[in-house]
Amino acid sequence: MTRRLPVYILIDTSGSMKGEPIEAVKVGLADMVATLRQDPYALDTVCISIITFNNEVKQILPLTPLADLQLPEINTPESGPTNTGAALKMLCEMYDKEVIRGSKEKKGDWMPLLFVLTDGKPSDIMDYKNIIPVVKSHAFTNIVACAAGPKAKTEHLKQLTDNVVSLDTMDSQTFRKFFEWVSMQVQTGGKSVGTTDEVALPEPPAEVNIVI
Repeated sequence: MTRRLPVYILIDTSGSMKGEPIEAVKVGLADMVATLRQDPYALDTVCISIITFNNEVKQILPLTPLADLQLPEINTPESGPTNTGAALKMLCEMYDKEVIRGSKEKKGDWMPLLFVLTDGKPSDIMDYKNIIPVVKSHAFTNIVACAAGPKAKTEHLKQLTDNVVSLDTMDSQTFRKFFEWVSMQVQTGGKSVGTTDEVALPEPPAEVNIVI
């Protein structure tokens, strides 16, 4: 069996993402999948899961091979909180359930990649702070957090990972560039598997700002 490269994508679907922002995210996701399918190695190894979070948290796409993947519908409520902590809790539960761990007898999956996209800040701040050590206890090649739009807060994301980027705008062009960059990371991560070190991130496009 081919060793898989799991990719978990957490998407903020709170009320502020309704309309153009979430439609732009959908375009970017579709472009990402199309790009990765052109890479034979990615097509053979990459599996993607999508978890959305607002007042509810849902795994709308269980870990699915790229070749079999059909993007699900992503919906946003009119309003509501951004339960990022609950989303990370579900991520850890799905990781434990879906990712195949290696043993002396067999090789498991490659270390997963994690991408978190939000346009605000956690509403469940205590749950968020409490789950961060649990997330970090799970092995990820990279955790990348994206603060989208002018109202997104980066300080909470910096608690989760050093790899934080920001997007000044939330239009389709910007999200397309972000997901192109995600595609590059997935392709780079897949070709760098076998190392225990964090994989260096590719140079981001002009629309994606590295947060120091």
